[in-house]
Amino acid sequence: MNIVKERVSYLKGLADGLGINEDTKEGRLLIAIIDVLDEIAEEIDRIYDEQSDLEDYVDAIDEDLTRLEDEIYDEDDEEDGFVEVECPHCHEKIYLDEDVFEDEEEDEIICPNCSEPIFIKDECNCDDENCNC
Repeated sequence: MNIVKERVSYLKGLADGLGINEDTKEGRLLIAIIDVLDEIAEEIDRIYDEQSDLEDYVDAIDEDLTRLEDEIYDEDDEEDGFVEVECPHCHEKIYLDEDVFEDEEEDEIICPNCSEPIFIKDECNCDDENCNC
């Protein structure tokens, strides 16, 4: 933003070079206009600096918020009592309550995205006696 200040400085130099002074009414007016322009240029620089500081601050807040969102929303879903399951038909991820897997009568659910059944209890094909498949 130094361009505005440079141009005001040029006007001041031009006024001095032309011999404009406060002896005449027109001279007082031109010098007052240049002084107001100088104050405006200073205020623009101050606002520009504050805007730059605010942008840095907002970027820092955004980074902190992203970090918090990652911590909150990327938690292990099993800790919350939910298990992530991918629908074999539409391949969308859905979250099921752990209790669904423990219910003896419940062996399938309907996908909320594609309305196709998802079998949650398959017969165990492993040879382990202690298997909870």
